[in-house]
Amino acid sequence: MQPLIKTSDLYLAFGGVIAADNINFELYPGERLAVIGQNGAGKTTFINICTGYLKPTRGKVWFDGTDVTGMTPRKIVRLGLGRSFQLPQLFTEHTVRQCIEISAARRNRELSWFRSLESTIDTRDVDETLDLVGLRTEANEISADLPEGKRKLLDVAMALALQPKLLIMDEPTSGVASEEKHGLMETVMHALDERKVTSWFVEHDVDIVAKYATRVAAWISGQVAADGSPDEVLNNPQIKSEVLGT
Repeated sequence: MQPLIKTSDLYLAFGGVIAADNINFELYPGERLAVIGQNGAGKTTFINICTGYLKPTRGKVWFDGTDVTGMTPRKIVRLGLGRSFQLPQLFTEHTVRQCIEISAARRNRELSWFRSLESTIDTRDVDETLDLVGLRTEANEISADLPEGKRKLLDVAMALALQPKLLIMDEPTSGVASEEKHGLMETVMHALDERKVTSWFVEHDVDIVAKYATRVAAWISGQVAADGSPDEVLNNPQIKSEVLGT
C-alpha cells in the first residue's frame, strides 16, 4: 500500500534550534494518527513542512506519491491534503452555510464576482456536510457568533468541502470545554469515517488520544521519539517522563 504522507531525511533549523531533525515518516490510508509532544517539540513545524507553509533545508515530502517538497499550500490542497487550524480559519462575516459554500466553490475553482455561490456548487453536498457535522440548525447563523466548539466543527466542515484524502487537525479540542471535547471528537471522527478521510491530529489531552487514535507519534526535540499503538506510546517510560510529565 502506498503511503499518503512520506518524508525522507527531513531537516529544518531556525538559527541554532533544530525543528525537524532528519525525519523519516510514513502515514497510510485509513489511519487515525495522534501527534503528541511538548510545546516547541516540532509538531507544528512538521505539519507546516508537509502542507507547504515551510520549506525544509533538506529532505523530501511526498503526498499520495507526488513530490510536494516546496510546493505551495494551495497546490497541495488541490491534491487532497486538507487542514484545520488551532484557531479556526472562518469567513467570519458570512453564515455557516456560506462558509461551506465558499470552500466548495474553491474546490471547483469557480469563485467569481459574476456568479452566485449557489450556481457554482451542489447545494445537496452542502446540506450533507452540514448534517454530517451537526450544524444544520446553525446554517444561517453568522460564523463569528458560534461558540468555540461549533467554530471548530465548521472549520472541519470547510475542509471536508474540499474533498480531502487526508485531514490534518491542529489541536481540534483546544479552547473547548472539557465536557464537550468527547462529543466534538465523536462528531469529527464520524464525519471523517463517513467520507473515508484519513486523519492526523495534534492533541494534548491524553484521554482524547487514547480513545480516538489508532496510532500515536510522540515528538521530542524535532524527532519522532516513539511511534506505535496508543497503549505502546502512552506507556513508554521516556514519553511518560518527557512528554506527558507523569
